[in-house]
Amino acid sequence: MARLILWRLAQLPIILLVIYTLTLTLAWLVPGNPLENPEGRRPPTEVVAALERQYNLDSFPRFYVEYLAGATGVRWAASRLAGGEERAVDSSDLEGVSLPGEWRPRHVFDLGPSLRNRDRSVNDIVSDTLPVSIALGGAAILLALVIGVTAGVVGAVKPNSLSDLATLGVAMVGISLPSFVIGTVLLLLFGVLLPVFPVASWSPGGAVLPAVTLSLPFAAYIARLTRMGMIDALGADYVRTARAKGAAERVVLMRHALKNAFLPVLSYLGPATAYAMTGSFVVERVFNVPGIGQHFVNAVQTKDLFLIMGVVLVFGTMLVLFNLAVDVLYRWIDPRIE
Repeated sequence: MARLILWRLAQLPIILLVIYTLTLTLAWLVPGNPLENPEGRRPPTEVVAALERQYNLDSFPRFYVEYLAGATGVRWAASRLAGGEERAVDSSDLEGVSLPGEWRPRHVFDLGPSLRNRDRSVNDIVSDTLPVSIALGGAAILLALVIGVTAGVVGAVKPNSLSDLATLGVAMVGISLPSFVIGTVLLLLFGVLLPVFPVASWSPGGAVLPAVTLSLPFAAYIARLTRMGMIDALGADYVRTARAKGAAERVVLMRHALKNAFLPVLSYLGPATAYAMTGSFVVERVFNVPGIGQHFVNAVQTKDLFLIMGVVLVFGTMLVLFNLAVDVLYRWIDPRIE
């Protein structure tokens, strides 16, 4: 087990480097200029040139190396060893353009300044908004597990019955419909026509609709995986043996069949959990949730390279770590798996 964890952690920098390279290349090629304000006006030419040099926006190789040095902590370590502190060009004379001024790294793993959020670093934005997205994603995954596993077990106990067909139909709808359609329908039904839940407010009551919206596609996949796994498990010899010994049906289902049928669900939960916690961009936009998704969408629209790369690196790290957790749980549930 320790060798597995160490090996996967050793792979983490390589995976993140590949993600970083591909994402930065695509983001760099996207049309747009982060030095323009929302109305399209640009600061004076000399100020633009100074800012491009300051933030390495005039050279892809230099931006690639410098940002990577800050995000990995190499710049922080070099600065401490040299006993100095980085300074940047003051951009306070930008005539109202929303850009950061003098920038000094304050974190070991420095994700840089946000080009569209004055006086806020990407680290600050991530630390303020990621907990909201994690709370929303965690609630969605828990709901998806409860709904999906229950529906899958009900469908597997009586295959091709009315209850089985109903759960399959609901699962198909959950997989087929995009999140913004489901979210809009729930918002109109339970936020406007039947004002049961508050709208556009991040509170325990206001989190119900976005959590349900985010959970439905995951619940649909979990229901299908659970159903297929349970049907295979219920036909296995060890289940027939347990029934022959007089074990109660509930014990047979939950202790014997579901434990093995849950393995495909567990493998799906790794990337699903990471996506739910950091990739709920559309849902956060529909319900005005103050999570990291809204900032990422705005960063893409305004080509805020620092914020784009910071969010992508955080998401990539979480994805690898959640997949590692799944592998560890796999061996804990079934020690025969190598």
